[in-house]
Amino acid sequence: MPETEARAVKARGRDDADLARLEAGLDSLETKPERRDSVGRVLRRTVAPPLLGIVLVLTVWQTLHLSGLVSEDRLPSPAAIGESLRTLWLRGTLFDIIWTSLERGLLGFLASVAIGTPLGLLVARVALVRAAVRPVLSGLQSLPSVAWVPAAVIWFGLTDGAMYAVILLGAVPSIAIGLVSGIDQVPPLYLRAGRVIGATGMNGARHILLPASLPGYTAGLKQGWAFSWRSLMATELIASSPELGIGLGRFLENSRENIDMPGVFLGILLILTVGVLIDLVVFSPLERRVLRNRGLALTGNGRP
Repeated sequence: MPETEARAVKARGRDDADLARLEAGLDSLETKPERRDSVGRVLRRTVAPPLLGIVLVLTVWQTLHLSGLVSEDRLPSPAAIGESLRTLWLRGTLFDIIWTSLERGLLGFLASVAIGTPLGLLVARVALVRAAVRPVLSGLQSLPSVAWVPAAVIWFGLTDGAMYAVILLGAVPSIAIGLVSGIDQVPPLYLRAGRVIGATGMNGARHILLPASLPGYTAGLKQGWAFSWRSLMATELIASSPELGIGLGRFLENSRENIDMPGVFLGILLILTVGVLIDLVVFSPLERRVLRNRGLALTGNGRP
C-alpha cells in the first residue's frame, strides 16, 4: 500500500507539473510582447490618415470652385484663404492672435481642473452633496456657454476675468462629472482593500480613487478642454475691448464685420486647428497611456 500511494503521489505531481506548463503556455500565448514601433510606423498610423483627409477635403473644395458650383463671396477658395494667412504672417500678427487665445484657454482649463477635481471627489463620495449638486452640474453642462457671456461681462466688465468666468462655468461641470463617472466605476473591492491598509480620507482619494478612476477622469478632462475652448471662443466673439487684445474669436468677428470671407474661414480653420492639435498632442496620448496600462488600448484593427 505505501508503494501504491507513493506512485499515486508521483502521478499527481506529474499532472500538476503538466498543468502548470500548460497554463504557462496559454499565458504566453495571451501575452503579446510589447514592442516599440518605429518612427515611420507611428507617422503612418497617426499623421498619414489626417493628412489624407485634409488633402481629400481640399481637393473637393477646389473642385467645387473650378466647376463654378460655388462663388468666391460665399465660399472662398483655398488659395484665397492661403493669401489671408500669408497676410497675417507678413504683418507678424498670426502667432500673437493664436497665443492670445491659447494662453487664456490653457489657464482657464488648468483653473477648471483645480476646481473640478475636488468638486468631483466631493460629489462622488458624499451622498447628500451628490443628491444636491449632481443635477446642478448636469444642468450647467447642458447650458450653452455663450449664455453666460452677458452675465460675466456685467460681473467683471470687458476684462479677462469675464472670459475666465465663462470658461470655468463651461468646463468645471464636465471635469467634475467625468471624475464622478470614473469613481462610480471603481470596484468596491478596491475601496475595502484601501481601508484595510489604512488608505482612507485624502490618502484613499489620492492612492485608490483617483488612479482607479483615471479612464473616466481622462474623458472628463478631454471634454473639459473642449468646453474651455468653445467657451473662450464664444466670449471672444461677443466681448470686444482694446484691453482684451485680438484673439482668434475676435479676429473671426472682425473679419465678419469687414465682410472678409477668406478671413472668416481662416479664423474658423485656425480655431479648429488649435483645438485638434491640443487634443492630438496632449489628451489622445494621455488617454492611450491610461487605457494601455489597464490592458484596454486598441490596436490599429480596432481589437484589444
